[in-house]
Amino acid sequence: MIAQDLSSAVLWMLAGLYVLLIVASSMLALMRRRQPERDLGELILRVRSWWLMVSVFTAALLLSRTVSIVFFAFVSFLALKEYLSLIPTRRADRRVLFWAYLAIPVQYYWVATGWYGMFVIFIPVYLFLLLPLRMVTIGEPRDFLRAVGTLHWGVMTMVFSLSHVAYLLVLPGPDMTDNGGAGLVLYLVALTQINDVAQYLWGKRFGRRRIVPKVSPNKTWAGFIGGVVTTVLLAWSAAPLLTPLESGMALAAGLLIAVSGFVGDVTISALKRDLGVKDSGTLLPGHGGILDRVDSLTYTAPLFFHYVRYFYY
Repeated sequence: MIAQDLSSAVLWMLAGLYVLLIVASSMLALMRRRQPERDLGELILRVRSWWLMVSVFTAALLLSRTVSIVFFAFVSFLALKEYLSLIPTRRADRRVLFWAYLAIPVQYYWVATGWYGMFVIFIPVYLFLLLPLRMVTIGEPRDFLRAVGTLHWGVMTMVFSLSHVAYLLVLPGPDMTDNGGAGLVLYLVALTQINDVAQYLWGKRFGRRRIVPKVSPNKTWAGFIGGVVTTVLLAWSAAPLLTPLESGMALAAGLLIAVSGFVGDVTISALKRDLGVKDSGTLLPGHGGILDRVDSLTYTAPLFFHYVRYFYY
């Protein structure tokens, strides 16, 4: 049962994502036929994973707002779980991790109720103070600063930052646009992912000069600039359909998403480099783990949310 009343623009945009997937699958099938000797295994896995991700995302938007919020809470849970499986933790802190995971349903409860004041301070203030207190009561001072710092950073990034996507759903959209929060969510998530793909494709085709070779060797200036231009143009063209943004504000939003998406990507890449891993997991074949797919979103979500809320709500 479709319980969420989505506008025709949002539905058409969702349909457009499937058109892109059909085109990509058709091109891949053509490449396999013309170049049977070429190894396309990773590309095939990537396209299959995109079909899965787009389908799950579409279902989350089509169903009730509550289901959509639970979906994003589950994404935060998977991202935090992958993060905690990567970082070195003290044996004594295993009991503290319970409070970190408990922050997920509490944070998304504030989202569901639309309590902005508690949403915006619960993790940065209350959980920030609670977690070290719980560590102190365990009585293990060795590596305390490293342990509390890595845990704080993980909860802020994987829970607080990502929860901003869900809060877009409860913004009073009907007063501003007939698409409501679903249009804003689709706008943010689609542009963030397209920016990643565009930077990869432009860099693959024209990339020569690397930006941060020790962190992410595949990131080039050509890829970055090409991705920014692509994302800004798409942000400008899609804004009238999905958001209340005027032309100038849409161009600024596209620039914000493109640049912050790049920063989020390389930041998580630096984390993985430090830990000596290539991918955060194996949940999404061809892509790695869930953290590998939401890395850019950890930066674009809070920045885009507060940009829109400040100027339009």
